[in-house]
Amino acid sequence: MPTLKELQNRVGVLQRHAQRLGFDHVGVAKAERMDEEAKRLEWWLNQNHHGKMSYMGNHFEKRIDPTKLVPGAKTVVTLTYNYFTEKKQKDEAAPKISKYAYGKDYHFIIKNKLKELLFSLQEEIGEINGRCFVDSAPVLERDWAKRSGVGWVGKNTMLIHPKKGSYFFLAELIIDLEMATDNPIKDYCGTCTKCIDACPTNAISPNGYYMDGSKCISYFTIELKENIPKEFKGQFENWMFGCDICQEVCPWNRFSQEHQEPEFNPHPKLLEMTKKDWQEITEDVFQEIFRKSAVKRTKFTGLKRNIQFLEKP
Repeated sequence: MPTLKELQNRVGVLQRHAQRLGFDHVGVAKAERMDEEAKRLEWWLNQNHHGKMSYMGNHFEKRIDPTKLVPGAKTVVTLTYNYFTEKKQKDEAAPKISKYAYGKDYHFIIKNKLKELLFSLQEEIGEINGRCFVDSAPVLERDWAKRSGVGWVGKNTMLIHPKKGSYFFLAELIIDLEMATDNPIKDYCGTCTKCIDACPTNAISPNGYYMDGSKCISYFTIELKENIPKEFKGQFENWMFGCDICQEVCPWNRFSQEHQEPEFNPHPKLLEMTKKDWQEITEDVFQEIFRKSAVKRTKFTGLKRNIQFLEKP
């Protein structure tokens, strides 16, 4: 049975290597079944707030119990990786893309860093079994981040850090190594309702903390493969891939700082393209600009659909 000092020393090793690899914050939680979160997820699914994202209803037990994903798991490590940038598309009339998709696909960039982190831990501490996750498996990442004190889940359902805002990716290591755990931090949203008031499709519930995913602009422009419902015409505020509105209005994002990850820098043409360029985009240009981008998820036909939906009838 490891002593408290040994458990704390393991966290020190984790933090040192995580910082070396560019991660901003690290939080540690005990790997256990999430009973309260399971109730909330079940309610959310029963309300059909996942829309056509049927995968959200799959693997329910794995989603709420990390030991079902990684047998023998003792610890869930949550890490954050900044993607904020002050860079903007030059033509203010051009259809907009979420900041997280400006550069290369974060799944691959961060997954490789997680693998290196796990390898470094194994080298320094000894045999550790575990898996790396970056938004691509049934893991309730925001709930784990909240449990481990990396931030609080705001009214816009984003994870918010009091010194860094919310423009960061979440990643997890689920491992069979016991570590000293962290505690949740306070919710600092207070009486603020800026995100609720600003959401043009009313996707955020009136009291906050619940998102109707089937009304979110990001859902329509990325996840939905069918035609976008006509009743939402004119409500997208020019977003063609994703949406940053609830982050742009969040007061805590005044603390966001420019990321230091070269792989997240946009293709030189991306910020230069005018509204007309986007309206006339060809598949060749799409493939060139978004060659290794998360925008590939929506495919050329999906992006064209989104752009056309933004046009006035």
